[in-house]
Amino acid sequence: MSNPYLFVPIYTRTLTQMQYGVVTEFMSYIAILQVLLVLGLETGCFRFANKEGEDPKMVFSTILRMVGTTSALFAGLVLAFLGPISRGMGYAGHPAFVGAMAATVALDAFQAILFSYLRYQKKAIKFASLKLLFIFLNITLNLVYFVVLPKLGVVSTLNVGYVFYINLFCTASITFFFARELKGIAYGFDGGLMRRMLSYTWPLLILGIAGILNQTADKILFPHIYPGEDAKMQLGIYGAASKIAMIMAMITQAFRYAYEPFVFGGAKEKDSKETYAKGMRYFLVFTLLAYLCVLAYLNVLRYIISPEYWDGLRVVPIVMAAEILMGVYFNLSFWYKLSDRTLWGAVFSGVGCAVLIGVNLVLVPRIGYMGCAWGGVAGYGSAMLLSYLVGQKYEPVNYRVPVLLAYVALTAVLSFLVLWTGEHLGRIGSLAVNTLAVLVFAGVIFRLEVQPVLRAKNKVS
Repeated sequence: MSNPYLFVPIYTRTLTQMQYGVVTEFMSYIAILQVLLVLGLETGCFRFANKEGEDPKMVFSTILRMVGTTSALFAGLVLAFLGPISRGMGYAGHPAFVGAMAATVALDAFQAILFSYLRYQKKAIKFASLKLLFIFLNITLNLVYFVVLPKLGVVSTLNVGYVFYINLFCTASITFFFARELKGIAYGFDGGLMRRMLSYTWPLLILGIAGILNQTADKILFPHIYPGEDAKMQLGIYGAASKIAMIMAMITQAFRYAYEPFVFGGAKEKDSKETYAKGMRYFLVFTLLAYLCVLAYLNVLRYIISPEYWDGLRVVPIVMAAEILMGVYFNLSFWYKLSDRTLWGAVFSGVGCAVLIGVNLVLVPRIGYMGCAWGGVAGYGSAMLLSYLVGQKYEPVNYRVPVLLAYVALTAVLSFLVLWTGEHLGRIGSLAVNTLAVLVFAGVIFRLEVQPVLRAKNKVS
């Protein structure tokens, strides 16, 4: 449940590039382990809670007991073998980092099911309140340790481990606010139900692992395949700069939180495929607008990170493009989730992951972290294309691909204009042209997407 994007301004101004490389590497491990421990049951919760003949309370209780047990076992095993594991990761002198990471991951996995149940129950206020509380606690404690205490002279040398200790404290604190939901664990455990759910979710687990590897494999591989001695420092630059592009990941995550319960709950509706097509179109035009906005005002947004990391900003457009492809792939995933053909998802993500790793192995030794960025585009693009082609065979949906490609083409033209002005015009001139480019795209969206909806509503009223 960490929010690394929010702390980039703090960390890049207080930690060295090498220290931030450590943070980037550990956050990548955390992301992978979270997926492993949830066992794909986050999606399984929606699928089976909405299935006819299944008791939603028993579904929740069974999943909560399963994930709680596996998470506790994981944390216990890591703590029992903390020394060897720390040495194997290259952190023999800092076993506390690894211990804090293991405990945080275990709690995160357990909370993922609790948050899923809140979404199923449509308790949006509590869901959002707890997410915001976590963010508030985390920001406050990070500001105190990394900014306030050093200025007061209380802390002279910053310990990067406090990034992990603070995250653990905040994650543990949120657990206490689930007192009402935790009572549901007493409803029981249905072994037969668990077997049916695991039969459905094990391909999703593979899918999730491959998917998260698409996001993190480059950062885990980089220190091992980059030929320079400054690998951790370069990883820190790449990790910080790419966070500016992570607005796409946040948009996709927000879209998933809102859209996934809606899709599973309305899967039986006759016009569901038309709804999926509209959802895809709205997602794409909104993310393309966000892409153009970030690109247009990158000279302003770059102040989010310390100037020492600005050399890495050239990865931002590429990483944003990769995140959009990932979001499209997520939108295409419903056909196999709703038809219980989840094995296909594992295949698509597995291929995408293999492509990403292959591109990283080839390009990183030659062009450094730029190879990581292009690997993401290749990996997500491969998975997206395969999912579309196979999905149209089993569960065809009219996504109006020519219209979507027209929006992409318009974005490409305007993006080229933005990049050209950045090189040939002054700051004021380029800002004016870039703003015009954003307004042109926004005007097209309003004319083609918003106006027809408003007219339809006026006719109905």
